[in-house]
Amino acid sequence: MTISYQFNVATASFAGFPKLLARWKGSVYKLVFKEVLVYASLYIIISFVYRIALTEPQRRTFEQVCLHMEISVNFIPLTFVLGFYVSFVVGRWWDQWNSYPWPDRLCFLIILYISGTDERSRLIRRTLVRYLNASSVLLTRSVSIVAKKRFPTFNHLVEAGLLTKEEFTYFEDLNIQYAKYWVPLVWFTKLVDQAKNESLFKDPSGGMKQIMDELMNFRDKQAKIWAFDYVSVPIVYTQVVTLATYMYFVGCLFSRQFLDPAQKYENYVADIYIPIFTLLQFFFYVGWLKVAESLINPWGEDDDDFEVNWIIDRNMQVSYAMVDDMSNQNPGLEKDRYWDEHDVQLPYTQAAMEAKKKPNLDHLGSTMNLRYEVKAVSQATFRNRNLTKAGRPTGGA
Repeated sequence: MTISYQFNVATASFAGFPKLLARWKGSVYKLVFKEVLVYASLYIIISFVYRIALTEPQRRTFEQVCLHMEISVNFIPLTFVLGFYVSFVVGRWWDQWNSYPWPDRLCFLIILYISGTDERSRLIRRTLVRYLNASSVLLTRSVSIVAKKRFPTFNHLVEAGLLTKEEFTYFEDLNIQYAKYWVPLVWFTKLVDQAKNESLFKDPSGGMKQIMDELMNFRDKQAKIWAFDYVSVPIVYTQVVTLATYMYFVGCLFSRQFLDPAQKYENYVADIYIPIFTLLQFFFYVGWLKVAESLINPWGEDDDDFEVNWIIDRNMQVSYAMVDDMSNQNPGLEKDRYWDEHDVQLPYTQAAMEAKKKPNLDHLGSTMNLRYEVKAVSQATFRNRNLTKAGRPTGGA
């Protein structure tokens, strides 16, 4: 589910972001605490072996390995590789959200062009939006674990009322090896044509084209969602980033060991048992990698994955409300309270008065208050300046 904290950062305040650090659900701590514990345990085990289990010659050899690792780990361009990868994954995640097809625009067109109050018109409107929602659910259950759990078989769509038994039979009889989430959109197209043939579709200004254009847009968005699921981020890219991250910190298990100060190695003047900043670095970089792991497929069950069930329920309720409950609601016309006023000012509550702008603060443009002296220039002077810029003589012939 999506973790929202918009209200908490609505206004910049003292320690605004640090206050968010106390949250657990959807937090970086929840993602990486197991890895941090394992990494800290490995570091302590290696440190213990170095300090107690090794002989003196063996300790000198171990120290040389650590010094070599200190130089070698810097050859891995971790920040560049990981940063570019995470940016790509986050962009892909947001594109998937923007690509999800919503039925609202089609619902507006349906109630505009099929506006009859008779039972037949109502049946056609409701069936059209049912086809839209059935197609969306068929698509979503193909890419989302959450939707698949809710509708594990096609029979569950019949039980949920998204498909009738006759439609389910037609759906099952279509014997192709590819995904069939688009089938209800074919029925949608045929039903719109049927409504027009029955004179229930009012088409004075190209309404059929508008609906079909919007349906094509709906279908294109479905294809994008399907493509995101079918074409993953190249696995070689994910492998490179994962190997770079973990190999870097495997090297750090040795390069960040606190060596014997008596040996007077450069930069090894203190003997500390817990590598605080190494653990913090591991926390940040692996947390960065975990962000990508969490967002690379937003249709799962992570804390920040899309609210699939909410989307399905919202689209069902809103679409039916638009084409049925509200299709023939026409509030009566009456004069508004500002009918005879020219300077319309909406009221403010006491709590909103602080945010009210004074009239002289209204924005008229960033240069409107700029003042400078303008000198008149004669036409002859203006002509001579242009000729000079063009490299031509300004005197007589």
